[in-house]
Amino acid sequence: MAGRLGPGVGGRVGGGAARGAGFMTMMFAVAVQSLLLLHPSETHAKRRPNTALVSARMQFGDIEQSLSVTELKRLLSERNVDFRDCLEKRDLVERLRSSSASGRFSSVVAGPPSLTESEGRTVDTFRRVSPSVCFVQTSQSVVTSPFSLRAMEVPAGTGSGFVWDADGHVVTNYHVVASRGAVPRLVRLKLQGCSEALEAQVVGVEADKDIAVLRIRSGALPPPVPVGTSSDLQVGQTVLAIGNPFGLDYTLTTGVVSALGREVDGAGGRPIKGCIQTDAAINPGSSGGPLLDSRGRLIGINTAILSPGAKGGVGGNIGIGFAIPVDVVRRVVTQIIRHGRVVRPSLGVNVLDDWRRRSYEEQLGQPLPGVLVVEVVDGSPADRAGLQAARVRGADVVLGDLITHVDGEPVRQVEDLLSAVEEKAVGERVELRVLRNCDANRPATLSAQLVDRERGLPAAAPAAPPVPFGRFGRRR
Repeated sequence: MAGRLGPGVGGRVGGGAARGAGFMTMMFAVAVQSLLLLHPSETHAKRRPNTALVSARMQFGDIEQSLSVTELKRLLSERNVDFRDCLEKRDLVERLRSSSASGRFSSVVAGPPSLTESEGRTVDTFRRVSPSVCFVQTSQSVVTSPFSLRAMEVPAGTGSGFVWDADGHVVTNYHVVASRGAVPRLVRLKLQGCSEALEAQVVGVEADKDIAVLRIRSGALPPPVPVGTSSDLQVGQTVLAIGNPFGLDYTLTTGVVSALGREVDGAGGRPIKGCIQTDAAINPGSSGGPLLDSRGRLIGINTAILSPGAKGGVGGNIGIGFAIPVDVVRRVVTQIIRHGRVVRPSLGVNVLDDWRRRSYEEQLGQPLPGVLVVEVVDGSPADRAGLQAARVRGADVVLGDLITHVDGEPVRQVEDLLSAVEEKAVGERVELRVLRNCDANRPATLSAQLVDRERGLPAAAPAAPPVPFGRFGRRR
């Protein structure tokens, strides 16, 4: 499988305006995240929340009003408090309140004297997490002889997966279980230390995000893989991948986050946006395995590699692999476990990646404290509510609305907007507080009625080609 990379960045910005065709390309052809067709990326760099400020807010009992979803998740993750089953913000708040105020941090087991501190950390991480990684195998019934009526089970596809929770749910890639085009009812899993393969039921799949959830019923399971966050990842930080490449079980590879916000061809026919690019070796059989940070927390699911020689039968790792960010994984998996499918209330907008928005803040010389709308789908709830997207006017690009709150909850990045919308029910109305044209002196309040993304939105029009432009950021 090959990933599709977006074009590079071009254009310079000065005095609140940018010049150069590349900047327009970046704005409209690459840097959008979809609340309509695809979930936005949550894999971009973010400053850590101020711990002292958070503690002070907690002391005054105004957590719900002052902390964003991202800050809550970051705080829970730092305390090693599991929040994978928290779908709504109130669930995160409740989990935070019930956790120890002092926090709990995992310690790194010191390795032998011959190991460096970094090596000891890697060895400890592998020892802790590898028992929770499994080998996934699908099979199909084949009649081997025209004179026999007995069908034999033969292997159809293989990959990796990992234990998600104590209820026996296992997460892997959709393309691992649907390698022959159809999703089987049962697959077989093998865990470290188990002499026999276990039978697993397919609970649900989400082809657009290349995610499948399985369930095994066994009394003795290894602990779930700890869940981290992906919205605060940094290019250059260390990552670890565990999987079963070419059937070589429990293989560990290491590398770094090479880039963020990549686009990969999805198994469901739609591109998966916001993926993590890594140089940790990922090969056939690694699909569905966990991508971990240096503390052993899940930050993504390994899903694809860029392999130019694949069509010629000589495909393999060339140092460019991709993973689905854990913030997307957590949302999709939780909904599949609860509802059997992914139910997505939608506004019908495309928004700008967080890290590109922060880059624009520096280039424009003005803060953009929210989520920038770059496309509004015709006939969508956002369109009917009057939400305005960034647009081209002659040689200029006019900034669109900046969403800062949903029903009074602060929206500081894309993950906050996604969580605020997806915890609502289809048909429910939400109040949006926006800054018109990103102007702090032009606040507005809009009301939109959410629809089911799969059923209540018009078909998206084909994307227009990038349009070169001169100046960016002029407020009208």
